[in-house]
Amino acid sequence: MTVRFGNDNVSDAADLIRLWLSESSSATAFTGAGISTESGIPDFRSPGGVWAKNDPVYFDDFIASADSRYEYWRQKAEAHGDFADARPNITHRVLAAWERTGKLRGVITQNIDGLHQDAGNKNVLELHGTARDVACMDCGWREPAGPWVQRFRDEDRVPDCPECRGRLKHATVSFGQSLPSDVLQQAATWAAESDLFFAMGSSLVVHPAAGLPQMARDRGARLVILNRDPTPLDSIANMVVNAALGDLFALLIADST
Repeated sequence: MTVRFGNDNVSDAADLIRLWLSESSSATAFTGAGISTESGIPDFRSPGGVWAKNDPVYFDDFIASADSRYEYWRQKAEAHGDFADARPNITHRVLAAWERTGKLRGVITQNIDGLHQDAGNKNVLELHGTARDVACMDCGWREPAGPWVQRFRDEDRVPDCPECRGRLKHATVSFGQSLPSDVLQQAATWAAESDLFFAMGSSLVVHPAAGLPQMARDRGARLVILNRDPTPLDSIANMVVNAALGDLFALLIADST
């Protein structure tokens, strides 16, 4: 049976989360873009998000076409300010406190913003990489992204790798690019070993990442879905909370130390 909560009884949801967390010995959080919107980073698929204004550049096109690489860098430069200026919000901070006090194994995230690490989480699996670095697709050279985004803006030209003159790309997983197999396998292990699995701020439609909550539930974990809108997995969850994450975690912050 699925227990459902909304904005009108979010305090009851917080009480049940406290209880289930106290009974858990292996809790894991899985996070999507909805956890960072309260830090000022638009959901890519929202009306103000990147994909509402631009067509995504697919990985094969990036590799093959100089024009596609320019468009990719133009989009990344446009979005860079949102990532650079963002700070962890209350939900990030509570998850970091849960990990620090041993209540949470770690975080599996679809996000590329690095805010979990800024909040203090040490055990973070980034399924889609990070927007904080650029990496060469040809030799593997890697460095923080900020100066390279600024160079693109100043020169209106896609920068080359300083080591081999190869193709520089943000260290994120693009459309049509495979997720890093080692990270995905580790995430699957965490999901399979969890007895409590939080799926937070994710529409749970992007696979294979969206299969992790299903895996956790199939292996016997309590599945808690915290998302503003319904998801395809709500019917198998033990608890669904359709409310703002900040409102819910404001009630949980006192228990996070």
